[in-house]
Amino acid sequence: MDKRSYVIDELISAKAIAARVEALAKEIEEAFHGTDKLIVVGLLRGSFVFIADLVRELDLPVEVDFLEASSYGGEMVSSREVRILKDLRGEIGGRDVLVVEDIVDTGFTLNHVLRLLSSRGPRRLETIALLDKPSRREVDIKATWTGFEIPDAFVVGYGIDFAQRNRNLPYIGTVRFTE
Repeated sequence: MDKRSYVIDELISAKAIAARVEALAKEIEEAFHGTDKLIVVGLLRGSFVFIADLVRELDLPVEVDFLEASSYGGEMVSSREVRILKDLRGEIGGRDVLVVEDIVDTGFTLNHVLRLLSSRGPRRLETIALLDKPSRREVDIKATWTGFEIPDAFVVGYGIDFAQRNRNLPYIGTVRFTE
């Protein structure tokens, strides 16, 4: 774990996040109108707060499942090697699926997950990311829906961590090292 001292500067307020999640839920409801059940797949661990808030706003029949993929470990930069640490419990073949990601950075993790899930034959596979950092993209991929586009900064809060800390912040903040 990184032991340098740091401070966190608020980037996106809790109020702004709540308003954006509500708006995104309305767009998703329109897009999946008429579905018999939407399987909402959260990418652990960073998406757990976002997925909880999002599904509470959806006026659709939903099932929630989780997949854990890692390309960071305890580091601040992607290793570009994606590992599946926890797979889905349920089947997605022939179903409507929405993958919920906390942040699209290099794109390696989301690309890997979408290839894996596509191979399982969902009827429809869409993505939503709370944060998008396009300046860091190394894989040509974009989420169907995005909450906020952010600059190239290391962020924490609202489920997103730095070495398993700061997930409980109600806002998104940037990490600034003081040493």
